[in-house]
Amino acid sequence: MSLLTHLLACLFGMGSWVSINGLWVELPLVVPQIPEGWYLPSYLSVLIQMANVGPLFVTLMHRFRPGALNEAAAIYVIIGLGTAASFLLAFFWRETAVVAGAPRSVALLVLTFFLATVDCTSSVTFLPFMMRLKAQYLTTYYIGEGLSGLLPALVALIQGAGVVHCVNSTRSLNHTLNSSMTLDLRAEYQPANFSVEVFFFFLSAMMLVCLVAFLLLNYHPSVARERPSGRSANGGKQKSARDRKQAEQKPMMDPYRPASRRPRSSFGTGSYSWTQVFYIFVILAWANALTNVVLPSVQSYSCLPYGNSAYHLSATMAAVANPLACFIAMFFPIRSLVLMGALALLGSAAGAYIMSMAALSPCPLLVHHTSGAVVIVLAWVLFVLALSYVKVIIGLILRDEGHGALVWCGAVVQLGSLLGAVTMFPAVSVYSFFSSGDPCNTTCQ
Repeated sequence: MSLLTHLLACLFGMGSWVSINGLWVELPLVVPQIPEGWYLPSYLSVLIQMANVGPLFVTLMHRFRPGALNEAAAIYVIIGLGTAASFLLAFFWRETAVVAGAPRSVALLVLTFFLATVDCTSSVTFLPFMMRLKAQYLTTYYIGEGLSGLLPALVALIQGAGVVHCVNSTRSLNHTLNSSMTLDLRAEYQPANFSVEVFFFFLSAMMLVCLVAFLLLNYHPSVARERPSGRSANGGKQKSARDRKQAEQKPMMDPYRPASRRPRSSFGTGSYSWTQVFYIFVILAWANALTNVVLPSVQSYSCLPYGNSAYHLSATMAAVANPLACFIAMFFPIRSLVLMGALALLGSAAGAYIMSMAALSPCPLLVHHTSGAVVIVLAWVLFVLALSYVKVIIGLILRDEGHGALVWCGAVVQLGSLLGAVTMFPAVSVYSFFSSGDPCNTTCQ
């Protein structure tokens, strides 16, 4: 086992979602300076789902033109585009243009679409690439993917993004000689320790680190020794492509195949029946819908009523829980469908509590008690920890089933996220089922 290969796999995984995750945590500093205001998160959600054209194209290529897509070349293009878009954001994120008679942040929205395309497409390219390494390095990749959310959050925490203080303000009730004054609290964002431009340069540097890691994964001699059957990156390329083409030409679903020829199903190696395959993919889609879209879209509603400290602590601890779950899976990779279902149920129960508190915002349960803040933070940690472990185990199971299974794994991840966005966008942005309240003046009975 090579520590260098583990490090490179981790750095490679960090580049998968670092750009979009970084953009989300930077919103409190970006939003006050652009014309879209707090409608920007809704626009971002739509752009991210539009960017699923990337993984759709890759999946269709694997399905109808197996072996035609050069996977390594596609990853180079993806990482290069992500690096360039992050770098350009630092210069143009505040630039506006008049569209339909109103100023719009055209450059920000266009570059965000490119970043979203990069990150979405990584699900169906980065994961299958990990088939070229031994199975234990897939868990390390997932640790890096978890760190792609944690690292920007920590940098934003150091930056002071989204830190709110309640300051005193007075207002006059009338303008007569006997006018009275009343004391109010007003929410005020604190100035950041460094600029938004510096943060975007940091994201660009992270993508550049991912590119270097990918180069070394392809060409470093010590990495070549960690490949299955010990083939080198160059010497085995044609054989690998040929084997992958044959594997992808194998139909994912073939109900007419005689039962005597297959042990349980025609999926992958045939280790799982079609009922089990369906079960695995449903849980995968469900877990990604919840963790990628549904619950993050209501995180502020569920946590801010308990105070800014509870909100920042829940966001940070949840970001820590993701790579922690991957780290646990590295030492305890339990490929049990029963355990998978139990953990999915546990994570869903924690998610149901979080969603309930968001629906009750700005006056959720135990809002004036320290125990309320403790419970909501623990709920977020348990939610992310359980479902992140489930996603890693599913990745390991599908890795055992072959390259084509990992392509479908990435496609189902994006499908789950898409369904989550389609569900939550109208609820949050159109029908306003959730209300946030004033962080300094909301009173509850």
